[in-house]
Amino acid sequence: MLRSKKALLGIGAAVVLLVVGFGGWWFFIRDDAPKEASIDDASKTLDENTTSTSAGGSSGSGELDGTWGVDTEIGSFDDFSGTFAGYRIQEELATIGGTTAVGRTPDVSGSITIEGEKVTAGSFDVDMTTLKSDQDRRDNAIKDRGLQTNQFPKATFEITEPITLPADATSGDKVKFSATGDLTLHGVTKTVTIDFDGQFANGEIAVVGNTPIKLADYEIEKPTNVMALSIDDEGTLEFQVFLKKS
Repeated sequence: MLRSKKALLGIGAAVVLLVVGFGGWWFFIRDDAPKEASIDDASKTLDENTTSTSAGGSSGSGELDGTWGVDTEIGSFDDFSGTFAGYRIQEELATIGGTTAVGRTPDVSGSITIEGEKVTAGSFDVDMTTLKSDQDRRDNAIKDRGLQTNQFPKATFEITEPITLPADATSGDKVKFSATGDLTLHGVTKTVTIDFDGQFANGEIAVVGNTPIKLADYEIEKPTNVMALSIDDEGTLEFQVFLKKS
């Protein structure tokens, strides 16, 4: 009888260890980072946008001339179908391995001005203090380390050269273009050229893009601790922005 009880206890302990082990994998080892921003996903949001009547309202119609401001009401931040900006970087965690760290915020503001076939002006601000990832510990850490969002609460991008729009920009099709401007991050300003995907449909403009960020270029020291053994020297700034005509 005693041996039977010991055997049952041993089986029970093994089951508990198995469950705990699986739970550890599920919550810590699996890489659940959201997929990269893409114009295909933004296009789905545009297709579902049937309430906007600005710029003609129908796909590919209307005039682009004028000022277009960030639309924070279209889509949702919960499923990343709306406006957002953020970072993506690889990290190595103790006892866990490599994961992709992704932090995003819906708090993006700004506008562009279109005259004829060119974007003549544009600037955007990102509230870095509201960046949210899948780990509260990471979000708290970047307040005073790494991005140091308490000290540098805002990132900005300002266009410094006119952007010539593709000839089919009003066709409703997805188009590609690039923009040169000043990117300010962590209190450091660098001139960068960013490649974009865009689409004009249902009275909205969707703009999706990303650009590599070398941490040292922006004087960002890689935050490391007992859990975060290492972080890549280069990450990605990514964004999905919807614009509506003022």
